[in-house]
Amino acid sequence: MTSSLVLRSSLSLPTLVAQAGPRAEMRFLEFFAATIRNPNTRRAYAKAAGDCLAWCLDHGVSDLAEIAPIHIAAWIETLGQSLSPPSVKQRLAAVRHLFDWLVTGQVIATNPAASVRGPAHSARQGKTPVLDAQEARALLDAIDATTPVGLRDRALIGLMIYSFARVGAALAMKREDVFVQGRRLWLRLHEKGGKRHEMPCHHQLDDYLTAYIEGCALSEGRGPLFRTVARGTGRLSDTPLSQSEAHAMVRRRARAAGIETRIGNHSFRATGITTYLKNGGTLENAAAMANHSSTRTTQLYDRRRDEISLAEVERVRI
Repeated sequence: MTSSLVLRSSLSLPTLVAQAGPRAEMRFLEFFAATIRNPNTRRAYAKAAGDCLAWCLDHGVSDLAEIAPIHIAAWIETLGQSLSPPSVKQRLAAVRHLFDWLVTGQVIATNPAASVRGPAHSARQGKTPVLDAQEARALLDAIDATTPVGLRDRALIGLMIYSFARVGAALAMKREDVFVQGRRLWLRLHEKGGKRHEMPCHHQLDDYLTAYIEGCALSEGRGPLFRTVARGTGRLSDTPLSQSEAHAMVRRRARAAGIETRIGNHSFRATGITTYLKNGGTLENAAAMANHSSTRTTQLYDRRRDEISLAEVERVRI
């Protein structure tokens, strides 16, 4: 009940759900409270559900039980005009799971999204922009490490490159998640699905993290590892850095280093994996280091083919 009340205050209840009565409202809120633990997934699913139900209301559906497969199919067709196939498939999955939950809770009789097919999509390589080793080195070297902000930014970017960490896992780290084991600095990352992943630090990352922790006097404990800067002081606060703030920092640092590639938080994971594989690393070990359950996922981050394609294009000599 507490989780539902918290969600009620943070979620905008769709009109069709509110009109369906208290039972539908509670079942709708329980879907997000009981079945989704990841806050990013919860936010994405809530947006998809809200958009879908608002679209149905705008197109003549006056009751939750009136939503039919044709409405969901038309909504998906509309989304396909502005979103990529993976984004459309994610939104379809969100509403399909929501309607399943409403069916099992006897709020509606059938799932209108169950028979709707999403757009075809097959990816052998990811689209995340990556840096080559020289660009990544230039980016790290361009950061002024004489300030707390510079020490933090260099440590965060270095962590994502050298440990293949997702930005969400990096920003969720506590100070205690950097620890010494066997005379070496280790990381403890909390990945998707509650998975805990521990790995030793690359020697360069060891230097970055040690300089950051000692330079900013981060004491042992459960405080966030990567923090915002207190306004007007230039010093770190006790507030954890958010993903949007990290993205803004990355873009700012890239511009300062003269890097024109439109990189984001996720670029460093792909950069680290690609560089590792270029230097003789195996796909299996890369998957283990990235905490991927399948090497097929790791292959999406392998961008070595980009260089092969460029070399072949240059063979067209006219």
